[in-house]
Amino acid sequence: MMKFEFEEFATVEDVFLYLVSVAPYGKQVMPVSSYKGYIFSLVPLTPLSGDILMMIYTKGKLDPGLVEFDISTKKFRPVTSVERADKNYFVILTPKVATLAEEAIKNLQ
Repeated sequence: MMKFEFEEFATVEDVFLYLVSVAPYGKQVMPVSSYKGYIFSLVPLTPLSGDILMMIYTKGKLDPGLVEFDISTKKFRPVTSVERADKNYFVILTPKVATLAEEAIKNLQ
């Protein structure tokens, strides 16, 4: 059975900042989901078994696509391509069905 831990943030910028800080060095593009009123990423806490996932989230909605995030200003903007090595990028996904997200949201509420 999958177990979930949760970290809620006040803004999507805070979620992006957290994800940038825990991402492996050199990982420039990371996925983030916008699903059922939540913007989140599910991060494995136990990488080998995948038994425990951390849901890093805030409430809200983002349109699908690529966004560029600037750590120094804590601002993001939609872009059409990965343009700069000194920025971080997130691919915003809006799944039609997401069973892990459904389970996490159910545990959250």
